[in-house]
Amino acid sequence: MLPARPPALVPVLVGPTAVGKTAVAAAWADLAPVAVISADARQVYRGLDIGTAKPEPALRARVPHFGLDMVEPGERYSAGRFARDAAGWLATIRAAGRQPLVVGGTGLYVRALAEGLFHEPPLDPERRERLRAWAARLPAARLAHWAARLDPRFSGGGRQRAARAVEVALLTGRALSWWQAHARASGVMRPWYVRLTLSREALHRRIAARVDRMLAAGLVDEVRGLLRRGVPPQAPGLDGIGYREVVAMLEGRLRPDALREAIVAATRRYAKRQETWFRHQLRATGDGRREGGAVWTLDATEPPTVLAERIAARWHAATRPASRLPQPGAAR
Repeated sequence: MLPARPPALVPVLVGPTAVGKTAVAAAWADLAPVAVISADARQVYRGLDIGTAKPEPALRARVPHFGLDMVEPGERYSAGRFARDAAGWLATIRAAGRQPLVVGGTGLYVRALAEGLFHEPPLDPERRERLRAWAARLPAARLAHWAARLDPRFSGGGRQRAARAVEVALLTGRALSWWQAHARASGVMRPWYVRLTLSREALHRRIAARVDRMLAAGLVDEVRGLLRRGVPPQAPGLDGIGYREVVAMLEGRLRPDALREAIVAATRRYAKRQETWFRHQLRATGDGRREGGAVWTLDATEPPTVLAERIAARWHAATRPASRLPQPGAAR
């Protein structure tokens, strides 16, 4: 019996919010026929466009994108579902003759693709529903407190992630982090990581500029429209940064003149958590020949076109057939 073929190598472009991942991916698409898989836990929601910085329609018309507009804001979409969906997207992209490119800042989504998720034990449906109803009534800070008490390795990330940590811990008797470490399935791809970084000052400037663009583009009206459509204020989609601050303002819990700074501050905190996660949690596979499994870190102050050219060239070198690679001792 022949051994199973290992998952294919796939480039994965990661980095904190506002670092410039979308612009670099768009520039790479000018050099090669790629299709983007969005590893972003907020861009999966329909109608949440401005506050999630979804790619512009013109870019989406030019470059196929997967993982956008998957569910309504009131629905839940998990890393497990993302991994299952992405396995199909990878096959679809390759069948169309394009190169898949994973782009995003949600670490758990990236990990689900690269390392697989844990095999979840059966959870009692009735107890699970009662827990979800209880969690929905708790303030976000209190829910995060319980998640951290039940799982010391809980690192934050919003109501949905906190509720999940509480649910798994109470219904299985073990922390979510334990299950993730001890009951993991195999991934659907081998990652070839490129991590974009900026100095703190430069990233903070980009974050502030992005928030200003979102507010000028109508973020508040976007949220008003969602609420008028009947989306609950506590819906999973409205738990994201920017949306929850606008909801708080519309409900009178945040002064309008404090909205911008509240979103900027929350985004900076989130970006810091992303940087920490990508610096310590990525487990690169490499191609076994050239990259040696390292995560390639690039300074994102360079123009996106320059970064894309460097990435495309290195990817081409990393994926050339072995017969074309220089052999040890061969003439150069």
